[in-house]
Amino acid sequence: MNSMSIVLLVLVALIAFTVFKGVRIVPQGYKWIVQRLGKYSQTLEPGLNLIIPFVDRVSYKVTTKDIVLDIPSQEVITRDNVVIVANAVAYINIVRPDKSVYGIEDYAYGIRNLVQTSLRSIIGEMDLDNALSSRDEIKAKLKHAISEDISDWGITLKTVEIQDINPSPTMQMAMEEQAAAERQRRATVTRADGQKQAAILEADGRLEASRRDAEAQVVLAKGSEESIRLITGAVGEEEMPIVYLLGEQYIKAIRELAESDNSKMVVIPADILSTVKGMVGDKLKI
Repeated sequence: MNSMSIVLLVLVALIAFTVFKGVRIVPQGYKWIVQRLGKYSQTLEPGLNLIIPFVDRVSYKVTTKDIVLDIPSQEVITRDNVVIVANAVAYINIVRPDKSVYGIEDYAYGIRNLVQTSLRSIIGEMDLDNALSSRDEIKAKLKHAISEDISDWGITLKTVEIQDINPSPTMQMAMEEQAAAERQRRATVTRADGQKQAAILEADGRLEASRRDAEAQVVLAKGSEESIRLITGAVGEEEMPIVYLLGEQYIKAIRELAESDNSKMVVIPADILSTVKGMVGDKLKI
């Protein structure tokens, strides 16, 4: 091979290498930042792109996909001086790769710190109860607070979500003790109310029983009065009505005695009327 052929081969190789250096194929979902002699030149879009070999250089490859940034947990003090632990997650999208590269040294670090600072400020203006129950409000305020700042870096905040807002371990223990004390207090009140109602019902029961006993005594007295009146009308003045009533009760008592399991023998007087009269006479003598 002569020198001319060697030179030709070198020239062809040099041309091929130059073409290779000047052709850039950017994959979908990325944008490449090109610097010309150390200065920003252009942004390559997805697809086939041509640059000046040995003058232009691809310095940064930036994704255009949505990026998920996890915001670390941090302790935040509420307006009523309660320490809570909060963390979040931010979804961002880079719309201007050149600004995200040249506008800030580390956009991920900057956004994390910006979210944490804004989150402390927002929760610091809220009470504990509001902070624990107002995630949507915190989310809206947080998005509004940082969207304008990160837009200067060519970044759009798609959304930000509050993952956890929990009291600190010390505060959780205090809240659990408070809740246990409240449950104990309610149990004591409920037990006292139950005892009170039971006592009232028992007293009402005794009162009702006494009232009904009194009414029964009145009814029995009226019955006895009516019996005496009827017997008096039947026997006239010759016999005392009480003799007949006592006789009736005497016969009833003897019958119950005879029906008793312990009874062995019952003696019935031959002249029950005389016996009753004798009992009445003895009572009258007394």
